[in-house]
Amino acid sequence: MHGVIMAGGRGTRLQPLTDQRPKPMIPLLGRPVIDYVKDAMLRAGVSDLVVTTGYRGEDLEAHVNTWVEDGVNARVNREDTPMGTAGSVRLLADVLESTFLVGSGDGISTLDLEALLTHHRNTGAALTIGLVEVEDPSSFGIVGLGASNNAEVDGALRRGYVRRFAEKPPPEEAFSRLINAGVYVIEPEALAMVPPATKYDFSRDLFPAMLEAGLPIAGVMLEGLWFDIGEPHHLLDAQAALLGGFDAYLHPGASVDAGATVRASLLMDGARIRAGASVQSSILGVDSVVEEGAVLERCVLGDGARVSKNEHLADVRRAA
Repeated sequence: MHGVIMAGGRGTRLQPLTDQRPKPMIPLLGRPVIDYVKDAMLRAGVSDLVVTTGYRGEDLEAHVNTWVEDGVNARVNREDTPMGTAGSVRLLADVLESTFLVGSGDGISTLDLEALLTHHRNTGAALTIGLVEVEDPSSFGIVGLGASNNAEVDGALRRGYVRRFAEKPPPEEAFSRLINAGVYVIEPEALAMVPPATKYDFSRDLFPAMLEAGLPIAGVMLEGLWFDIGEPHHLLDAQAALLGGFDAYLHPGASVDAGATVRASLLMDGARIRAGASVQSSILGVDSVVEEGAVLERCVLGDGARVSKNEHLADVRRAA
């Protein structure tokens, strides 16, 4: 079975962390975030992986080559121009001739994709969406399920057929707390609805077209961790969930001098916090430096950025 990991986005909301790397290559607990999606797909039985790339695709290609060295059958397909989520997958139609998995490479996922495949096969749907439940769905695209392909939405269902979508609804208009986790099982007949050589998205274009055509879309809530890494604080939330607490994580070569304090933060390779400095809920890029006595709260430093001695920063993003 083929698996496609979509990794073409630039990640502008994560700047300056994405100035020097594509969003899926941001490290978390010593591994690029795309590796978490790759592992979930391999656990589900994917034998052939294709990573679609755009921004800084050469970085992703070099990383995918390390998968190949580890025995994974994987390759990269680079887009000359942005094609959208569905459009990028449509470029692979010549090899996607049977059921395949698609996932976003810029989120943290340990979701049970085997359960997604099982629900897909049980329903006979043309496409199945993996769902997660959130307390506040107002920042996401929500999904309403019905018991059949022509039933009304039942907000209590956790598996069934997709009957309705809504993008970032206010709380009083939310008919569901289930959101699209960006992972799909797709049949070739659904992919064939994506017009060739056209910028086209799954959520905005393909799903509404399928509903209008009466082509069945299934959905199921999945077990496991899922984080959309859209903002820097989402990266820290994912780190805390994986660590089981809000400890700091130091990548190789990062260091904290005696007398400095660091809490709930992520330090990339070579980042250094000098004596007397205090860093709270912040992300420090590769080879960044926080000088003596400086104070950082909820800050993001790009690769090679520096914070001067005794400087106090809060909610600041600083590039080199």
